[in-house]
Amino acid sequence: QRGEVMTRWTMVADLRRCVGCQTCTASCRHANATPPGVQWRRVIDMEFGEYPNVQRAFVPVGCQHCDEPPCMEVCPSTATKKRADGIVTIDYDLCIGCAYCAVACPYQARYKTERPSFAYGRQSEHERKRQDDGRRGVATKCTFCVDRIDYGTEHGLTPGIDPEATPACVNACIAQALAFGDLDDPKSNVSRLLAENQSFRMHEELGTGPGFHYLWDRKDGDEPPQTP
Repeated sequence: QRGEVMTRWTMVADLRRCVGCQTCTASCRHANATPPGVQWRRVIDMEFGEYPNVQRAFVPVGCQHCDEPPCMEVCPSTATKKRADGIVTIDYDLCIGCAYCAVACPYQARYKTERPSFAYGRQSEHERKRQDDGRRGVATKCTFCVDRIDYGTEHGLTPGIDPEATPACVNACIAQALAFGDLDDPKSNVSRLLAENQSFRMHEELGTGPGFHYLWDRKDGDEPPQTP
């Protein structure tokens, strides 16, 4: 928090830029040591329209860090919480593994791993070093790399601008399709992108208030959008 000024961390994906390379997925898995089959950041390959006017879009998805998280409302152990800055967290020590949250999430963003699994059948040295038994039998999901954000703000860095304080997927995006920043700051990178472009939020009609915005076209009369 900056004095009386609130913070709302938000991610923005420019669907005109995303090329579907899934580097964000790979970087997330590397940064968070998620097991095979668990993708906190994944990219959906979509086709729409009718032949011969068929278009293709790549849509990065994951936890939307909602204003009104349905996962939090159904959690019987209060393991899922929402911070003042909008980040939805899971306390693995409180989670009882009931998976109510996974059922309630309309974004299919939660995972539960019951037993160890490894990329090549046998645990590698890298997997052994990154093993975290605290994430077994509990709900897990994208955290917006909250440890990086907290480290950055504690050391005077700006999340979304300084790589050390920015989610791994944003840093890794080769097309600069992903942006991260403070929506409550009208001068931030994400506020500027949303002001310059038409955007939508996934399943916004459900009233969850997603903290993930998708750009799809610039506003009429605007100049082409600037690179984040």
